[in-house]
Order: sequence, then C-alpha cells, then structure tokens
Amino acid sequence: MIYATSVLRPDDAPGELFGRVTLAHDERHLRRKLLHLEDGRMVMLDLKEAVMLAGGDVLALDNGGHVLIDAKPEALMEVRARDGLHLIELAWHLGNRHLAAQVEKDRILILRDHVIRDMLERLGASVCDVEEPFQPVRGAYHSQAHGHGHHHHD
Repeated sequence: MIYATSVLRPDDAPGELFGRVTLAHDERHLRRKLLHLEDGRMVMLDLKEAVMLAGGDVLALDNGGHVLIDAKPEALMEVRARDGLHLIELAWHLGNRHLAAQVEKDRILILRDHVIRDMLERLGASVCDVEEPFQPVRGAYHSQAHGHGHHHHD
C-alpha cells in the first residue's frame, strides 16, 4: 500500500504526478482514509491530524510521487447582489445561519437549499443554480497548523 503522509503546496510537489482524486467539499476534511484515485489505484491517506483539503492541494507519497486533489463540481446556488454593500448584507445573513459559503468579489456560492433561496430572493438577491467546484471559506476557528500552512485565496 502506498501512503500519503503530508500535504504540500502545488509548487512544492516533489516527484511526478502519481494520480488524482476528485472530492466534494464535505469529503475533503480528512485525516485517515483510503483514497480511490481516478485510475482505480488506491492510496492510504494517514496524516497526524485532520485537515481541510482544497482543490489544488497535493499529497506527498512515500514512493516519492504525489497525488493532486481536485474539487468535485457540486450543485450550488450563485448569489448576486445589487452592489457591494448588498453583497455584504447577504453574506451576513448566510453567516448568521452558519452556512458554508464561497465568498467572491461579486458573488457568493452556497449549497442548494430552497428555503435559503427564498430568503435570499426576499432580500433582493439574484439567485441561480450552477454546477462548480466548491471552496467554502474556512471558519474563524479553523486551524492552519495542519502541515501545509498555506491559505487559499481566489
């Protein structure tokens, strides 16, 4: 069995690409798990503590290669606002409900939920369904001390 025991930045990836694994956002919070690569091979992820992997992260393997983490496209809602202040207000309402959200300059992405869609539309938001990789903002209490110490900014 091949083991992955650390997470690296893509620029620091040693050796050659051994494989890829595509995971949804809720499948990327891991410590120990048997990962099934796209080509059918398997790698045992065995980290010292749990990490929240992002699309583009790289797992270093004990055989010298690496595995690329891809973010799986998911069923999301794209939330757009009238202006910047309105987007901040919408983000506040979503945060007040503790929803995972990918916050960008001109939109917010969240998982599909008809109740939340109704609330957002009542608040004046434009909401449409999209299928995209989901990289929600990590919470304020999320530890960065998990071995790769980098941040994901878009």
